[in-house]
Amino acid sequence: MPASLSSRTWLWLFVMVLGMSLFVGLGSWGVLESSEARYAEIGREMLTGHDWLHPRLLGIQHFHKPPLTYWLTAAGLALAGPTAFGVRLLPVLAVLLQVALVYGLGLLLFANDRARALAAAIVYGTLPVVLISALNVTTDAYLQTLELAATYGILRHYAGGGRRWLYLFWVGLGLAFLTKGPVGFVLPLMAVIGFYFRQQQTRRSFTVHHLLGLGLFGLVGLSWYLYLMAEDSAFVRYFLFQHTVERFANPETFGRSKPWWFYLVLAPATSLPWSAALITQAIRTRWAEVPQQWRNVLVFWVLVPLGFFSLSGSKLLLYVLPIFPGVALLTVYYLGRLSDAALHRWYAGIGFFLGLLLAALCLLPLFVEALPVPLEISPATALWPAAGIVLLVLQHALWEQVRVAPRLLLIAVIFTAALLLTAKPILHQNQLAFNGSRPLADFIRSHHLENRPILVYDQLLPSLAFELGRLPVSLHDGNHNLTRETQFEPGQSWQQNLLYLTDTTQERTLRRLLPQHPVLLVKGEVKPERQWLVQAFSMQEKVGEWTVYSGGW
Repeated sequence: MPASLSSRTWLWLFVMVLGMSLFVGLGSWGVLESSEARYAEIGREMLTGHDWLHPRLLGIQHFHKPPLTYWLTAAGLALAGPTAFGVRLLPVLAVLLQVALVYGLGLLLFANDRARALAAAIVYGTLPVVLISALNVTTDAYLQTLELAATYGILRHYAGGGRRWLYLFWVGLGLAFLTKGPVGFVLPLMAVIGFYFRQQQTRRSFTVHHLLGLGLFGLVGLSWYLYLMAEDSAFVRYFLFQHTVERFANPETFGRSKPWWFYLVLAPATSLPWSAALITQAIRTRWAEVPQQWRNVLVFWVLVPLGFFSLSGSKLLLYVLPIFPGVALLTVYYLGRLSDAALHRWYAGIGFFLGLLLAALCLLPLFVEALPVPLEISPATALWPAAGIVLLVLQHALWEQVRVAPRLLLIAVIFTAALLLTAKPILHQNQLAFNGSRPLADFIRSHHLENRPILVYDQLLPSLAFELGRLPVSLHDGNHNLTRETQFEPGQSWQQNLLYLTDTTQERTLRRLLPQHPVLLVKGEVKPERQWLVQAFSMQEKVGEWTVYSGGW
């Protein structure tokens, strides 16, 4: 980087550009099913109900995850209002903090080489999978931040001592456990193993601060679990087996079965173009030439976690987010071994690839118009990728930077900003196609139906509850996604929000609702034996794949 600015200043400039690209239009589309809508609605119900220990989804207790993500979602809603922006505010800040933590890890692993630490932070912040985690609210963005904080804390403690870094490790580990349970140990544990494996590092002596840190971990990470187990002993089996062992071993438990090679394909694909450079250079570099430290990062930060998550029966892309700090650091290490001539070839190839992608985004409105694609993309959407292409060309033609590395990083930043700014209008224009309910809520409000009972036929639709700020009545008619765990409910009040139509007593409850002139939402078709239900309504209108039934507008 130019000597006039320090690497830390360049880091904050990158964080500002990335943050602006993420925040602009962040609330322009509603929360999407299924994960984001669940966290949004649970956070809203937690904020309005003031019960911080018993998360509820559509009025029914929901213990699939520990509560930290729900607490943070509720905090975002309290700060920014009950909006999609409020839901996404803290995950975006969490990802920006991850970039800073990768910079800190880079300083440790690159022996205080600030230029390479900065490069690692920029590579990490421009990985598509990291951007997905910022815009798709789940536990994973928070978990990644806490794992990185714990990893930085323990490696900083090993490097220079300091009890505060040891406490950061234990607190980060405890909060990670309160976010997603034992999986929060993966990255910090691998970093500790990698630090010692065949490196003959001096071991730090065991002190009272280790015991205090362990106690702090127990207080932070275990207190909520212990409270619920004291409240009901059935939570022991529920947490330890159904949501830990069975989630890992049984792919059918939560319907997330994927083939064993799922991550081997998807992880490189969602970290392009950097993954292509990393894999190519790693293959070209003789193993004996790689220092032990970087062998350990490759093995313990990337390959072992990738293998571990590949063995799991339950797979989603963001589960492997912990491997990508290692991917970013290794990419900088391997590219840093190259001469400027060899690095220039990567600059040219990556620049051409990113330019092609931006060109494809420019033509996307034409493709959608010409092909039978169920999307709506306005011509104005092409302005952002077109601006990206112009900036890439100007950078190549006008910037007289001699070194290749800064130019390579700059084109990645330009592409990332253009991609993020292009994605927001696409998401806004296709909310129903991407399983959002804001257009449904807007239709209900525009026809002044929001104060009537809302019935949702055979679909779990927390996004609609979030958009309307009230709970619908879910009508279960065979959809297993709508089957709820009610074993921890203290009474039968949950039946106000969920009716099993196969139960004749609950069908009678539904019939008693009809004189209140409710609104019925149906996606697809109603079963033949339930046709009496739609016949009770005199008006209907299509909103995307949904049909809205009412007694009158």
